[in-house]
Amino acid sequence: MIDKKLITLMIFLFSGFTLWQAWEANVNPKTPIAATSTATLPQPTLGNGANSASATALPSTAPVLSDSGFARGERVVVRTDKFLAEIDTIGGGIRKLTLLQHLAADDTGKPLVLMQDNAAPFYITRAGLLGEGLPNHNTAFTAQAKEYTLEAGKPTLEVKLDAPDANGIKVSKRFVFHRDSYVIDESFDISNNSAAPIQPNAYFEFLRDNTPPPGDQRFVSTFTGPAFYNETEKFHKIDFANIDKGKENKVRKSREGWVAMLQHYFVAAWIPKAGADLEFYTRKVGDKYYSAGVVVPVTAVAAGATSSVTVPLYAGPQEVDKLRDIAPGLDLTIDYSFLTIVATPLFWLLSKIHDYVSNWGVAIILLTVIIKAAFFHLSAKQYKSMAQMKVLGPKVEKLKQQYGDDRVKMNQAMMELYKKEKINPLSGCLPILLQMPIFLALYWVLLSAVELRHAPFALWIKDLSTADPYYVLPVIYGITMYITTKLNPPPPDPIQAKMMTIMPLVFSVFFFFFPAGLVLYYTVNNVLSIAQQWTLTRAHEAQAAASENAKR
Repeated sequence: MIDKKLITLMIFLFSGFTLWQAWEANVNPKTPIAATSTATLPQPTLGNGANSASATALPSTAPVLSDSGFARGERVVVRTDKFLAEIDTIGGGIRKLTLLQHLAADDTGKPLVLMQDNAAPFYITRAGLLGEGLPNHNTAFTAQAKEYTLEAGKPTLEVKLDAPDANGIKVSKRFVFHRDSYVIDESFDISNNSAAPIQPNAYFEFLRDNTPPPGDQRFVSTFTGPAFYNETEKFHKIDFANIDKGKENKVRKSREGWVAMLQHYFVAAWIPKAGADLEFYTRKVGDKYYSAGVVVPVTAVAAGATSSVTVPLYAGPQEVDKLRDIAPGLDLTIDYSFLTIVATPLFWLLSKIHDYVSNWGVAIILLTVIIKAAFFHLSAKQYKSMAQMKVLGPKVEKLKQQYGDDRVKMNQAMMELYKKEKINPLSGCLPILLQMPIFLALYWVLLSAVELRHAPFALWIKDLSTADPYYVLPVIYGITMYITTKLNPPPPDPIQAKMMTIMPLVFSVFFFFFPAGLVLYYTVNNVLSIAQQWTLTRAHEAQAAASENAKR
């Protein structure tokens, strides 16, 4: 029967989609790197050494500097309302960055560590100037103080590091932290006290291994790695595996854009000022590390003159409103897959509902109700078609007994039966096809929304972004799915019938590992669908029975 086959196909398409996510996370995971201390970290080469093959394709302006390893100098500790940061005097990069207003995935009593250099994942920032004698990420800076704290009532906090004077050129590195902001302005101030002009370039980059961030769920695959945005490619994610293969070890020239390092719920991005000749790059560093950065030109510094270059760094949660205000396209780092155009308004509506109810679980339930109401009439056509097919069940069985294994005559007879009963077997499939984008888009919304991270719902559900600890919701979902299969007309194919019988159990077990927010949505959707389908099926069966009685 055509309609049942198509319905089954759509169900299996969704099954394949979700199972593919599990396959990527479980069967084909990114190779993790064991946690190491700073003392045992390797010493990759960014220049003309043995490990610099990937750098040969880069232009001369790229940071092809000899790297002396991940040496530790003194740590400058910076505390604001958003961050607890550690800046190393060797290179002046951020070696540890803690987000004070977000909890760690594995320990809800501790804040989230986004960047670190003493454990896996290894994840730091580096920056420097390109030019002979100019400071880079290996230079030993001098800090003016060892600790900085954003004082009450002050909007900003400045941290300054000084590089050693070289041939009359003085360079200072500044960090400006802002109250109630995840943006850090990183600058180089250059004073040219030499007798000749200089034309330096600055680079700002992330250095990371490919270890998944703590808390990544086993059966839900999310992206970790670099991403770019420019006027040509727009938003472009780069898999670590493609860097390994040499496919993405190249420079992207643009006059606007940003480079980011993504992970589930969080993003760090260098956002240079538009209008300059920018060069964005990715490459493998050593055996286990990956860099993604941008080269920014610095205004020529005449003898006796000064110049500076500033590139903001955003390092924080993927909150859509914040990201949109910071840079064009930065909100695209929230991974809605290929359904961004559908997912974006869905999240907007979800957040508006949350503004009124102040509970993300309740907001998910109400959004599901709204979506079901919007598709009520469309779903009614689907359920009416299913009810019609179910009523025809006894007549279909008679045809099967009459024609046996003669599929050609069986199909001809069924087409005649559909024509006689004025039933379109495809009418129940179109509603499913039209609703599928909404169905899948909401999957990505609930999977990607950082707002659901550590958000409680009720009773035992303390975190909508993690699996139900007692598997109550998955079991309820399995029950609702079983009821749904019983309300639908049974497939004529015995194999299909068996598959439809075991699918509720398979999905219930599979959903043991899904975030509770996702399972809540699917469960509520099923409950509403059952109520609508049961009501319409009963009404149609009563109507059909009355019609048969009238014929007698």
